Parts: sequence; C-alpha cells; structure tokens
Amino acid sequence: MATRMDLGGRPIKPITICMIGAGGFIGSHLCEKLMAETPHKVLALDVYNDKIKHLLEPDSLPWADRIQFHRLNIKHDSRLEALIKMADLTINLAAICTPADYNTRPLDTIYSNFIDALPVVKYCSENNKRLIHFSTCEVYGKTIGSFLPKDSPLRQDPAYYVLKEDVSPCIFGSIEKQRWSYACAKQLIERLIYAEGAENGLAFTIVRPFNWIGPRMDFIPGIDGPSEGVPRVLACFSNNLLRHEPLKLVDGGQSQRTFVYIKDAIEAVLLMIENPDRANGQIFNVGNPNNEVTVKQLAEMMTEVYTKVSGEPALEVPTIDVSSKEFYGEGYDDSDKRIPDMTIINRQLGWNPKTSLWDLLESTLTYQHRTYAEAVKKSMVKPIAS
Repeated sequence: MATRMDLGGRPIKPITICMIGAGGFIGSHLCEKLMAETPHKVLALDVYNDKIKHLLEPDSLPWADRIQFHRLNIKHDSRLEALIKMADLTINLAAICTPADYNTRPLDTIYSNFIDALPVVKYCSENNKRLIHFSTCEVYGKTIGSFLPKDSPLRQDPAYYVLKEDVSPCIFGSIEKQRWSYACAKQLIERLIYAEGAENGLAFTIVRPFNWIGPRMDFIPGIDGPSEGVPRVLACFSNNLLRHEPLKLVDGGQSQRTFVYIKDAIEAVLLMIENPDRANGQIFNVGNPNNEVTVKQLAEMMTEVYTKVSGEPALEVPTIDVSSKEFYGEGYDDSDKRIPDMTIINRQLGWNPKTSLWDLLESTLTYQHRTYAEAVKKSMVKPIAS
C-alpha cells in the first residue's frame, strides 16, 4: 500500500481507531473504507456484527490483523475505557436514531444519545484521546423561516433556512412535542464535548449528518432488523416498494430534505480522521444541498427508480396520505426544511459530495431489491401475492 498523504502533503502515520457502533450502517461502510484503502487498525465495538461479518471472516483476509471485533454494549461494560486507552482516536456512532422512537421511547432516546455517551467523552478527555462524535442535523430543529407567514417572500431567502454550523440557532418545539427528545439530547452532548474542548483541551470533531443513504442503511423490518418498528423515511419507502404497498406520505409529504450518498459522506469522515490539524475543534455539516426534494417528490422518484431496477410495474395508486399522529403517534413534530451550508467543510477539508439523488437511489434500491429477493428465497419473509 502506497504511503498516504494528508492535505498538507505530509505522510500519514497508521493509527488505531476505537469505533463504537462499528456494526451499524455508517460504521460498516467506514470499516470497509479503512480496511481497503488505509493502514489504520480498528477496534470495532458493537452489540451486533452482521453488517461487518464480511470484514471479519475468514482469517485469510488481507486486513485480518487490522480489525478486531469486541461485542459490547457501552451502557455497562468495564472494558470500554481500556479499549479507548488502546486507541489514538475514538469514533462514537452509537445512538437511537429512528424518528418513530423519539416520541414513543423518549427516555431510551435521551439515555442512549446523552447519558450513554457521557463515559465516552469522559474517557477521551481524561486520557488525552481524540474524539470524532457523530451528532445529527436534527440539532438545528426548525428553521427561522418556518416561523414566518406562509406567504412571506423571506421564506425563499437562504438566510432564513440554510443551516450553518457556527451561526444557525437550534430551535425546538415545546416540551410536550417529545419528537425533540433526540435533537435535544444530541445538542446537549455536543455542548458538553465543546465545553470539554474549551476547559480541558479535548481534541474533538463533531459530525452532523444530513440523511446519509446507501446499501445496508436502517432496516427492512423482518429482514435486516426487527419485525416491528418504523425506520426512517427512505427505508420506509423502500419497505413499501418491496412489499408492493402504497408509499405513506406523512402530512402530504411537504417537508423538504437533502440526501447524500454514504460513499461520498465516508470520504469526508476519512478526511477528518487523517487531517486532525484541520478537523479538531470543528463542527461539520456533511450533506448534499444539491439533492433537495420534498418527501412527496422523493416518493415519486423512488417509485420510478424501483420500477427500473426491479422490472415490476408501479402500483396504480402509488402513494397514500396519512397524518403524523396516525403514523408516529401523539407528540410528533417536524422540521420543515434541512439544507446544509457547506462552507466550513469545504474550506477545512476541500470536500464536496458528487453523487446525484437518482444515482444514490438506484444503488440503494438495487441492493435492497436483491437482499429482499434472497430473503424470500430463504423463506425469511413471505413473498407478496400479486
């Protein structure tokens, strides 16, 4: 493997990374990238390893001596501090991050995203270890523009809706809207990390993902996840398409979102890992402002892409409207628009996303269609009667 260079033209020294949540969607792609393209070692921590099994077995893999899986739950495992001490860098990806849980399991959501993350921050700070912490674009909450009258021309002014790491306020709904339990817990851990940096010299980077999409994301209920539960919007729609069901549009699907391809986003994370002088002390939006659609437009595009990759005709009634109360339960609330400002990540790391929305949907749906077909063959799920 040729010597890798950082953005300043200096050779990159191999490091050991303690990755918490390595068995999840983002962790699995990051482990793949680190094994295939870098000399770094990974201590992979998670409760499950299904999504990284292909990196752990067989022993003859070229990187076999560079990745070790440790099955543990960070909630109550005395090994955590020792593993953080063994590494140069800790990456914390562990979280409950499915919107359906925010107002049905608010206590679990707050504990998982704040309380359980506290020891990780503490051990990194006490042992002078660098931390890359994964937060969320949800910390921004609602846009300033959402409080303007519906017909206000200012709603079209980017100053009222583009989200900037160092300028935009974090605006949440009222306490009874428990949907904000996740965003609030995530914001508080960000503030704690920032304070550890200011008071105790913790070397940190905070990542705010804006809808990272690709193979192995979320779960398809009953196949690569629990039979019950509601995954995030894109996985919900995939699930409907695979099962030949109409796509459910919550409150008409008027919310706007941006989506970025997982492989583009992982490039950004690798730049953070290998350029600590440019990434430490920074908060980074990682998203693709060019891939902005309403949820309704996303449903239409996914239906079109799925018809192409599966060869199956679209349903006569491809979408149905449901209320947020009916879909998510009492206490749900939403943010209208989430467009990341890319100035800081562009300036610090020179990163820009490349993949179009159509291409990332095609990659994701091709993978999901294949996974679903294999599961039907193995009788993990019942095929749909046409």
